[in-house]
Formats: sequence, C-alpha cells, structure tokens
Amino acid sequence: MRHVFETREPGVLGAGPTLGIVEPARAPFTLARVPPAPELADLVDWHWVVTWDLPPGVRFTQAVVAHPVGQVVAERQGLLAYAMPAVSTDRRVLVGTDGVVGSKLRPGAYRALLGLDGPGERGAVGPFGGRAAGAVGRSAIDRALAGDAEGAVAAVTPLLADVAARTRTERSTAALATLREAFAAIADAAPGTTVATLAEELRTTPRSLQRLFAQWVGVSPKWVLQRHRVHRAAELLGRDPGLDLAGLAAAVGYYDQAHFTGDFVRAVGTTPGEYARRCATALAPPGTVAAGSAGRA
Repeated sequence: MRHVFETREPGVLGAGPTLGIVEPARAPFTLARVPPAPELADLVDWHWVVTWDLPPGVRFTQAVVAHPVGQVVAERQGLLAYAMPAVSTDRRVLVGTDGVVGSKLRPGAYRALLGLDGPGERGAVGPFGGRAAGAVGRSAIDRALAGDAEGAVAAVTPLLADVAARTRTERSTAALATLREAFAAIADAAPGTTVATLAEELRTTPRSLQRLFAQWVGVSPKWVLQRHRVHRAAELLGRDPGLDLAGLAAAVGYYDQAHFTGDFVRAVGTTPGEYARRCATALAPPGTVAAGSAGRA
C-alpha cells in the first residue's frame, strides 16, 4: 500500500487535504491516510489512521465538518459503523494516549456495506463485523500506536472485504458507480452549478438525481454541493488565513459573499472571518500576533 499523505507532528496540515478538520493547525494528533485495497475500492474512499499522546489531565475536543458518507472505525470497544452524522459539525474528545483506525466510505457505501434498504438513520452508530471485530479493532489500534499505519489498515481490510463480499449486489454496484460520477462532477463544479446543470452533465434528470441521493446518501444533491464548497473554503482558509474572503467565495462557487457566509456559519458554526482569525492564531509562531484575513465576514 502507498500512503496518500502522513503527518507525524501535531497539527495535521501537510501535503494532502484535511477536508473537514476544523482548525487543522491546532490538531494535537498525527494523521495518515492509506488508499484501500483493490477489492474495496468501490466502497472505501480512503482509510485514515489517527493517534495522539496528550499529557495527563489534558482534554482536547476536535471538531469535524461532516461529510455525506458513513465510516467504519476501529476503536477500543471494537469496530463501529457510523452513519452520516446528524449534526453539521461532529466533535470527539481526545484524552491520554490512544488511536483510531477509520475507513471513510464512498457515497452510498454505508447502505451497500451494511445491506440496508435505505441510507440509514443519520447519526446512527452500531457494531460492525461480528464476533471477530473486537480482536481486529484492537490489533489495528496497536499497530497504529506502533507507527505502522499500513499495518493498521491491513488488520481491518480482510474483515471489511469479507463483509463486502456478502453484502455487495448488482444494484448497489450500479448505484455506487453513478454516485461516484456525480460526486466527481460536484468536486469539479463551476461557480453557479445547480442541481439542474449537474443532472444535465450526468445525462439524467434533476428528479432522478434527487431520488438517487435520497435513497443512497440521505441528503440532497444541493446539500452536497453546498457542503463541498464549505469544505473547500475551510481547507483554503486553514492553510492561508489571509485570503480575501470575497475572492474566496467566488473561487469555491458562490456568486455573493452573503450566501457563502450563511452556508459557512451553518456548517462550521462561525463566520469565515472569525474562522480565518482562529486559524491565523494557530499558525502564528509563539509570541507573535497573527494577522487577520484580508476580508471580514
């Protein structure tokens, strides 16, 4: 396997994307991403391995702006399947020394992998993988804490592949292929892209596209378009808090800054200007005063 990227120091800004991680420069953990094995590539976008080592008594809450997908995560209590979060910004409290090994599923793959009749209830969490899951999860975390991200992913891959072999169907394979095309188009969407123009590009109708998303993702194509733009904006501000906010809004696909600010606040919980200031503070060397964003919102 080949790492997509890895950061070995706290603060997860690195060569690769940190889409969704709020204020990544403040993150007190290391992060590695590993691509899935070929037999899981239709279901798993990537695997992520996070480890942390905090001083006694220290607690850190990390916020993540939710993606419209499910996850399978190896934790101390075993393997857990997480549906798409019910809240815009998910939070996890980190304490002590530990780690988790997650598999970020592709859009619609939560339903496919769990063999469900629908996208699943948002915010649902449940056991995954049967009786072998506990040992698999502990092995993955132990390897992660030893610094072996690829070994951690290798520990969970056979169980994921075994479940997938039992739950994958022709219908789910076709739906996931269509969703991959749709999400790729969203990632490349030009400013002003609407559900109608997206459907036209995908050679379908808006109604059919909305039905596909409702049945397999659990949110609308419009929701996904908005969330992708916010993810991009937060990622860019996390790396360069001095960006002009009006220019940033246009760059990620908004015609006006007011709509950009509204979507950003609903997803992240703060305005782009305040987020930029917080990121600037996190990036500033100790003892210096961080410069704010060139634009305010």
